Amino acid sequence: MKTVQKTAKTLLVALLLTTAFGSALQADAVKGQKYYLKSLKNKFSMNGTQFAGQHTQDEWEELFENRGEGFIQEYSLKYPKAQKFLQNPKSWKKLQHVRDFAVKYGSDSGNVPSCG
Repeated sequence: MKTVQKTAKTLLVALLLTTAFGSALQADAVKGQKYYLKSLKNKFSMNGTQFAGQHTQDEWEELFENRGEGFIQEYSLKYPKAQKFLQNPKSWKKLQHVRDFAVKYGSDSGNVPSCG
């Protein structure tokens, strides 16, 4: 009987932790979508769906390695209007959330953001 109770408690704790961390990950993607729409949409001249669909999830992860070095370099060249924002070290906090947004809605994710 004690084993069943212990197992039930363990499963409950695991479920609660999964729910909590899943919500936290979602929150980052939601923040990223907001930051994209506010800070980058006009500079990139594309909506969130078009932006996130430019790369697969793995490609987004790779672009954002090393504090977003690849992303900042590629997108500064493609979109000179965004260069000042992208290359500002203070923008990195927002760009981490943009990364979460891009990864969640990458071209191979099967997800479609509501910002269409």
